Amino acid sequence: MSRASTWLLEYKRDVYSQTGEDGIIEKILETIGDNNKWCVEFGAWDGMYLTNTRYLIESKGYSAVLIEADPSKFIELERNYSRLDNVIPINEFVGFDDKDSLDHILSRTPVPHDFDLLSIDIDGNDYHAWKAMLKYRPKVIVVEFNPTIPTSIEFVQPADPSLNQGTSLSSFVALGKEKGYELVSSLPWNAFFVRKEYYPLFEIESNSPEILRTNLDYLSYIFVGFDGQVFLRGRCTLPWHGMSLKESQVQHLPKFLRKFKSNYSPLQRMVFRLFRIAKNPQRLLQSIRKQRSKVTDCADL
Repeated sequence: MSRASTWLLEYKRDVYSQTGEDGIIEKILETIGDNNKWCVEFGAWDGMYLTNTRYLIESKGYSAVLIEADPSKFIELERNYSRLDNVIPINEFVGFDDKDSLDHILSRTPVPHDFDLLSIDIDGNDYHAWKAMLKYRPKVIVVEFNPTIPTSIEFVQPADPSLNQGTSLSSFVALGKEKGYELVSSLPWNAFFVRKEYYPLFEIESNSPEILRTNLDYLSYIFVGFDGQVFLRGRCTLPWHGMSLKESQVQHLPKFLRKFKSNYSPLQRMVFRLFRIAKNPQRLLQSIRKQRSKVTDCADL
């Protein structure tokens, strides 16, 4: 008998996490049952603030590899875990090449290849870091997706360490399936995956991302009226910069031309033609080339 698709959300609870991850992770690991008590987190920050692994380390006796690239945060991470022999702090950048991949970094540690939990939060190249991981197959993966991207959209930022754009939930679901993982739950910006052999244990009716993603608070919507006016609805913010998006800033047509095109006056039609050329001069050049080509063809005759 299947259960409600979103039943894991009943276990949301924060001890150190931000939006209920601690409780959901605990329930997922309990449901799987086959635990070796090892977890890995990157970027771990100071190992305390909004972390997905601290609760496991502190209350469940987990050993951990905590990876943080920022030198100042790593100093705090080392200080916070200096008395725990079962926590391995590492100050490195996790990338997607042979020299900086998670496979390469973890190969220097005693963490088993099938450790219980991997938490990925590096604000951009999370997708590429997971994709590059081939030797290790954690039972559970928690990964941050970009919550401003609609669920149905496939988007993966370029594999570029200088970019911080993120990846859509649907693209992570596709990557998960490619690597043998199934989505079991979703919070505002974190998705939870388990290896596919454990998925039946959750008895989920449907793990479609459209069903499991219940929080759409960060979405902004853009649509266009028949008259060419652009509308914004939803969150309408740049959430990481604290700035609002305004309809006046995204209009493409000047107010004089925001009218159903069939109802344009002769003056508006002329202005619109000039406006479209100004917006796309390449189109004018292509038209001129075509006309020249026709003239040349006629001359050859």
